[in-house]
Amino acid sequence: MRLENVTVFCFFASYLCALVLELTQFLRQSVTMKWSSLGLTFAGLIAQTIYLVERSRQTDLPPLLGSSHDWLLVSAWLAVVWFLGMKVWDSRLSIGIFVLPLVLVLVGTSQFASSEPNPRVGISYWGSLLHAALWVFGILGVILAMIVSVMYLLQHRRLKHKRAELPALHLLSLERLNRINWWLIVCSVPLLTLGMITGLWMSYLAQSSSDPVSLANSTFVAFSLIWLGMAVLFGWLVVSRKATGRLVAWRTMLACTFLLVTLLAIKFLSVDGIHARELI
Repeated sequence: MRLENVTVFCFFASYLCALVLELTQFLRQSVTMKWSSLGLTFAGLIAQTIYLVERSRQTDLPPLLGSSHDWLLVSAWLAVVWFLGMKVWDSRLSIGIFVLPLVLVLVGTSQFASSEPNPRVGISYWGSLLHAALWVFGILGVILAMIVSVMYLLQHRRLKHKRAELPALHLLSLERLNRINWWLIVCSVPLLTLGMITGLWMSYLAQSSSDPVSLANSTFVAFSLIWLGMAVLFGWLVVSRKATGRLVAWRTMLACTFLLVTLLAIKFLSVDGIHARELI
């Protein structure tokens, strides 16, 4: 098969089949199904890598700068890499049922995003690359923090009711999950902050171009509100680093959900910001 014939459906189907096999573990434990799920996930990652490389070759831009379509796929690709890395670290962990649904959402959503390159990349190539990288890693941290929060709440509920651990749902201890959650948020917020700052700088540079961007628009107002909310959460986590309990998980999960929904809405509905032209 020619590499350029690899489509989004190829790796979407691989991830979907891998998730189905993960769910079958709740019905019947099977080592064969477990390794088949990992094999399908890895095959999907290879197919997605080939697709992104081909897209980069066609647009002559790295995937982060190619388009909204490519940006979402890079986020999904990084989440899959994290998932496989965690499985290598501890193969008993049951994280596929948490990560794969979000990966499928990102891959599926990419089909509705523009695949046209953003013409404003030419304003500052390296500035655009830095801006995109900061945002994609910041969003990845937010996604992972939300996943860890869900895992924390499930583990907390199980221990509270003194229930035995399901063989198909092996999770880390509450202490480890809380620590991972803390680090993910503490690392994500500065990345998102720097991403917003570089975005403002790119918009400032665009003022002298033939296609200027107004800073007084709904996109920048929304980004500012998002940053303010995440900054408050960041400060709360730093001050109460030793705080434990499901309150931490609930606050993180709600904040992350709000952030992701708002970012996706901005990504698809914005018509007056630095990303607007690539959404048309």
